[in-house]
Amino acid sequence: MKRPFLTLLPALMLVNLNAAELHVALSGKDDNPGTLASPLRHIQAAANMAQAGDVISVHAGVYRERVAPPRGGTSDQQRIVYQAAAGETVVITGAEPVIGWEKVQGNTWKVVLPNALFGRFNPYGDLIHGDWFHGKGRPHHTGAVYLNGEWLTEAAKLDAVLAPVAPTPLWFGQVEAVTTTLWAQFKGVDPNTQEVEINVRQSVFYPEKTGINYLTVRGFKLCKAATPWAPPTAEQIGVIGTNWSKRWIIENNVVRHSVCSGIALGKHGDEFDNTSADTAEGYVKTIERGLARGWNKDTIGHHQVRNNTISDCEQTGIVGSLGAVFSSITGNTIHDIHVRRLFTGAEMAGIKLHGAIDVEISHNHIYRTCRGLWLDWMAQGTRVSRNLFHDNADQDLFVEVDHGPFLVDNNLFLSPTTLLSVSQGGAYVHNLIAGRLNSNPFDGRLTPFHKPHSTELAGMHDNPNGDDRYYNNIFVEHWNSSPYDTAKFPVAMQGNLFLKGAMPAKAEAAPRVNASFDPAIKLLEKPDGWYFSLNSDPASSAAPARQLVTSELLGKAKVSACAYENPDASPLRIDADYFGKPRNATNPAVGPIEAPVIGSMKVW
Repeated sequence: MKRPFLTLLPALMLVNLNAAELHVALSGKDDNPGTLASPLRHIQAAANMAQAGDVISVHAGVYRERVAPPRGGTSDQQRIVYQAAAGETVVITGAEPVIGWEKVQGNTWKVVLPNALFGRFNPYGDLIHGDWFHGKGRPHHTGAVYLNGEWLTEAAKLDAVLAPVAPTPLWFGQVEAVTTTLWAQFKGVDPNTQEVEINVRQSVFYPEKTGINYLTVRGFKLCKAATPWAPPTAEQIGVIGTNWSKRWIIENNVVRHSVCSGIALGKHGDEFDNTSADTAEGYVKTIERGLARGWNKDTIGHHQVRNNTISDCEQTGIVGSLGAVFSSITGNTIHDIHVRRLFTGAEMAGIKLHGAIDVEISHNHIYRTCRGLWLDWMAQGTRVSRNLFHDNADQDLFVEVDHGPFLVDNNLFLSPTTLLSVSQGGAYVHNLIAGRLNSNPFDGRLTPFHKPHSTELAGMHDNPNGDDRYYNNIFVEHWNSSPYDTAKFPVAMQGNLFLKGAMPAKAEAAPRVNASFDPAIKLLEKPDGWYFSLNSDPASSAAPARQLVTSELLGKAKVSACAYENPDASPLRIDADYFGKPRNATNPAVGPIEAPVIGSMKVW
């Protein structure tokens, strides 16, 4: 029985009275007490002092440090909060400014730096490497050179930097016993009169130890980190990362310029990192070690990553292997991910998750990436809802060797290819799908499925096509459902609308097809946001009535035998649209928007 609320008041008051607010400012000193009048100088100094319940407020300026919190909070009520002071711009960067450039020839300059500047970690001698990484036949380093906030491109050889400036200016580095020499192209400017920076730190907010729980990080600009390649079989380090912990809140930050990943929700590191030989069997062993190290609902995940802007990362915007379970990723803008394509591999996306068990991915705007969202292995209980995808080069969504159940509802998929499916057990409901379907009929890898709402393994299975459900979607032009005609597992398809040449599968129950109708889809960026418009098919209202999609209608995924339901095991009802407006319970409208307006609608 719950105690009356009033009996909790003394304890709450005691918590608030004991909590401290520590202040950090560029004018401070690390031997100060951390008050507003006498602040600390470094965020790390405040981190070393902070105890559960404390708030660290950082005042305006550029902080060149790596924050490694030594402890976390003890509960949601006793968090340690790191925040930018209200109304102030705070940058935490992994870069350092560099002066003393000497002109070599043309637009090429060089600088010689003592290795002592880098300490134990020199990004210009640190090669990007690891499982499933492919360097295109040349070395790549985690270092970078920036001119006025934008990065240059690493050259494969010094000769390229000594040549005339390419469309994208180049840099090259060489590490020797006591010095590091950098060459860079600065077209038409003297770098000693500009802001030139180089990567020095691997991360800017990342704990050294695992199990640093109940942290909030809000309101910062986090940037310019020499992050390593983040495969699912190794420790995953980002500009900011949780390092195998639980219940972080990462909100309202700007995260940009990561050589590999922006936000990392990934696995712990151990002696087996990057030893899988790029095999499924190797990752199965990683999962087994994760379970032995406490991968369960009580100890890992439950993070909230919300309302951040993440860009200019060359592997992923958000990455997580095992460590993102039971989390929510909501309200984020993610763009310009892996667009330079200097290297390649099997781990690049706006969001790339392995083991997205009971993860909510909703209300995000993902565009100009290699692929928008990649759910790789063990997407079970995952919900992808009310997201805006567009201008993603490979596809908006890739589901790989997942057994379900997972739900994809009320999304706007506007890229040329919408879905690459090497999975089964997906439910696609009330989406607008303007791109192609690519489907693999069979993948022989044996991959795990789990007990409901748990990390506990329930079995392994290969990956035939089928066991998908499509209800009440709008398909336009490029979509062709025919791969499902030969699927090994049965599929369910009903209430969908096919326009401008989009084609239904044989399993479609009473498909509504209007091949000649062009909905004239448009997405336009304006100063105050993104606006979407489409023309409604005038005959769509004459189609048979559609059902409200519920757990009862969706049933259970075939392989896992788990129900389509909410993470708390309550029944699903897809009774709200992209905007959160109620749907008609007896005959919901087709597509993500229940009542489209005439003209354009602001969708982000």
